Parts: sequence; C-alpha cells; structure tokens
Amino acid sequence: MEKIKKLCRKYEEIIAYLIVGVLNTLVSWAAWFACAYTILDAQVVWQNVVLSIISWVVGVVFGYVLNRKYVFKSTEPEIMKEFLQFSGGRVSTGILDPVMMVLMVNVLKINESFSKIFVSAVVMVGNYLISKLFVFKKDTQTTKTSSENADVK
Repeated sequence: MEKIKKLCRKYEEIIAYLIVGVLNTLVSWAAWFACAYTILDAQVVWQNVVLSIISWVVGVVFGYVLNRKYVFKSTEPEIMKEFLQFSGGRVSTGILDPVMMVLMVNVLKINESFSKIFVSAVVMVGNYLISKLFVFKKDTQTTKTSSENADVK
C-alpha cells in the first residue's frame, strides 16, 4: 500500500491531469454532442467546424479553471494574463481539432464518434505539453531562492 501511495505522490500532477482531462473531455464532448444532435449537423462541413469550435471554447474555459487549481496548482496573481497564455496555447490544438475532424469525417468518411474520440486524445496530449512547458511552468529560480532564504533563517 505504501508503494502505491509513493507512486501516487510521485506522479500526482500527471494523475490529476488525466482526471481533469477526462472531465474536461466529457464536458467538451457534451457540448459537441448536445449541439450535434439538436441544432447542428456534423455531416455538413461548416457545421462540423462550428461544432468543434463550440466544443473547444467550452473545453478551454472549463480546462483552465481545473488545471490552474488542481493540476498545476498555480498561484500566479495575474489570472487574466495566465488565462490568455492558456487559451493562446490552446489555439494550435483548437485549430487541429476541426481540421482533423473534417479530414476524418468528411474526407475519409470515418465515423464521427470514433473520430471525435481519436482527435480528443491527440489534443489532450498536446494540451498537457503546452501547459507544462509554457503556461504553468514552475519558476525554478524563484523556488530555489525561496528555499535558500528559508535555509538561512
């Protein structure tokens, strides 16, 4: 049991990201499917793109809140600046989503539900890397200085 706890602590960020990622994906999919089966049709190219954009916007807002609080535990005081960096980092995967969906559903004629699951997995990996490396990166110099000051006291 102790080994499991140790592994969980060691990989806490990745585990939290996966949990938040699944929740974020479910919320994003809920927005996509709700619109796809009520007001929009994924078989129509422009509507397929709109579905992906709606899904992306819902995912970015929901994802930022959960990633900030539970995954990367950000204490950045400039929340708007951080949110803009987060959403800016999501633009590349936000563009990738509808491009891949149109390619898979409309060009390759792959099932729309399977395509959405596959594209979401690709987007999730890309989003973690962007968040970890660019948005919520830890300032090692500040951390080092703070711990050095604590040792001096």
